[in-house]
Amino acid sequence: MKEELQLVQYPRKPGKKSDLNFMNLDHAKKVQKFHSGFPVYQKTPLTELRETAKMLGLGTVYIKDESYRFGLNAFKVLGGSYAIGRCLAERLGKSIEEMSYEELVSDQTRKKLGDITFVTATDGNHGRGVAWTAKKLGQKAVVYMPKGSVQERLDRIREEGAQASITELNYDEAVRLASRQAEQKGWVMVQDTAWDGYEDIPRWIMQGYGTMGYEAYTQLPEKPTHIFLQAGVGSMAGAVAGFFSSVYKEERPVITVVEPAKADCIFRTAKAADGALHFVTGTMDTIMAGLACGEPCSIGWNVLKDYADNFISCPDYMAAEGMRILGNPAGKDSRIISGESGAAAFGCVAAIMRNQKYTDIRTKLGLSEHSRVLFFSTEGDTDKENYRSIVWDGTYAKPQEV
Repeated sequence: MKEELQLVQYPRKPGKKSDLNFMNLDHAKKVQKFHSGFPVYQKTPLTELRETAKMLGLGTVYIKDESYRFGLNAFKVLGGSYAIGRCLAERLGKSIEEMSYEELVSDQTRKKLGDITFVTATDGNHGRGVAWTAKKLGQKAVVYMPKGSVQERLDRIREEGAQASITELNYDEAVRLASRQAEQKGWVMVQDTAWDGYEDIPRWIMQGYGTMGYEAYTQLPEKPTHIFLQAGVGSMAGAVAGFFSSVYKEERPVITVVEPAKADCIFRTAKAADGALHFVTGTMDTIMAGLACGEPCSIGWNVLKDYADNFISCPDYMAAEGMRILGNPAGKDSRIISGESGAAAFGCVAAIMRNQKYTDIRTKLGLSEHSRVLFFSTEGDTDKENYRSIVWDGTYAKPQEV
């Protein structure tokens, strides 16, 4: 029997909310300026799927396609690169706005900084971004991957010069391993999970993700009525929700957060609504490997609790459905190669719109033929074998079976 989708709604209330100054338009412009200094920088495309939207019963659909980001097939490098840039600038006693890309990669800067090792835990995309950035800036990276991570993603990280390995730990345990190693060896941890005493770098990573939201904002021909954001620890979702809420304020679109049913820590935290963060433990055997995180980022959650309207726990088969539809859209709509995590939010909405048993949820979300819906396809086919298995055969391997 298939798992079913679950929804929790947060009614909009007046009163004081979390400060969004760190994700506002001015900050986003500064961060995008930093990213634009990389020679490979280009805005990723925003694709309109008008005919597919009509078939789903929506007005139109916009997809921000991050498979084109820096040649790395995923958006994650935005956060890691900005955080590393901020870290290096601070060590030089400068602000990031003062540092050009040419200065960051110069021999003179390298001599001043000496050897720095950046360490992180990742299912793949974030670690590759950290490794890529460290290599570009003449530094080192160590990457720990959770149990079940696929060989292809490990190989891609190693190709960027990092020391990388797959552990016998789940994601959150791998994060703790990375933290211990950073403390013991004097390395710099680059992680989007925050805790007491470790908040600056996660906040910088969220600001880095803001480039994706800012680009979409400049590319959209109209204001969306709805934004759907997939979440792991909630940093990307918090960043994009925070940016658009800062821009549109009380007129912000309806914002919905989507997570895997087997790793739905944000959903559980929203459902409990008791002021505490709620964790998922053990093996999180979802195909959405990039979202298989059991512990919410406190900074991301503080934004989402005040600015997200809905939280959804989504079964794996919906993400798989999203991959197939985006790869085979209606009419003359452009094809989008979206991985398991990248297609999660779109697949969830497609299932809601196509299945009559979700009529009530469709109504609660306010989705109709007048809706203009924005999605972020945060990765391409970063696991090519599994992508092909899903879209060709309709089957997939669970992470621990890979």
